[in-house]
Amino acid sequence: MSDNELGTFLRTWREAVTPAEVGLPAGPRRRTPGLRRAELAMLAGISVEYLTRLEQGRDRNPSPQVLGALADALNLSLTDRVLLRRLTKEAEGGDPLLCAAAPPLSRTPRPTVRAVLDRLEPAPAAVINWIGDVIAHTDGYALLFGPIGLLDAERPNLLRHLFTDPRARTAYPDWDRVADDLIARLRHAVPLRDPYLTELAEELTVIAGAEFADRFADLAVTPRSVGTQQIEHPEAGPLRLLHETLTLPDDGQHVVVHLPADDATATALDHLTGRRPGALRAVGDAG
Repeated sequence: MSDNELGTFLRTWREAVTPAEVGLPAGPRRRTPGLRRAELAMLAGISVEYLTRLEQGRDRNPSPQVLGALADALNLSLTDRVLLRRLTKEAEGGDPLLCAAAPPLSRTPRPTVRAVLDRLEPAPAAVINWIGDVIAHTDGYALLFGPIGLLDAERPNLLRHLFTDPRARTAYPDWDRVADDLIARLRHAVPLRDPYLTELAEELTVIAGAEFADRFADLAVTPRSVGTQQIEHPEAGPLRLLHETLTLPDDGQHVVVHLPADDATATALDHLTGRRPGALRAVGDAG
């Protein structure tokens, strides 16, 4: 096995991508298969010298921003972006899941919070920890968000789903606004040096590229605790929902409750949850 798997990966992909695939003219007398180093460096916004060091294994610690830019320039798939990140972590000799110096990340709600959640049925409601993990939810939440893939992962995470699952693009017609709001909430609620936030941000910077990184770098956007959300549900059809965020003390957790914003959505949610008509009543639009 090569001791420079990261460099081999980058060089192999550079040579496999044609200039036409990235909007560059082919030009005459090309001796290099795929892209020249100078072309990939230009597309990724890095120097040719730095790309050369990466490919030759003389630099094995590229930043997540550089990796995200290279992944964007090479049009890497989600699977290949995950592999790129794993190879980088292995080259660094680090464990991407290690946050041993940090206080434990809360992954279970208190019993009293769980009891409150049970009493919110059939409303779609969930307990979310400080980096967006869904750690508990109502049955109504599972019926609403399960079909769009949010709960498929062993540890469901709102941001990871939004930026890596293609179904999220279909489910949220206003995907950009949802992304802006989720990242703003994360940046304003979590200390910037929190290792769990750092790990998640590095992961998504590589996997989602500029779409995540540019938003994460923008501190001007403020989160909304209440607002309207449109969802194109594969079973219930178009839904218009209000969400309310309730912060819990001490645990770094909050409860998000979704309610129908109009009668059509209320009826659709009643059908989805199998409840009697009127179990979830429409509430006024808060904006």
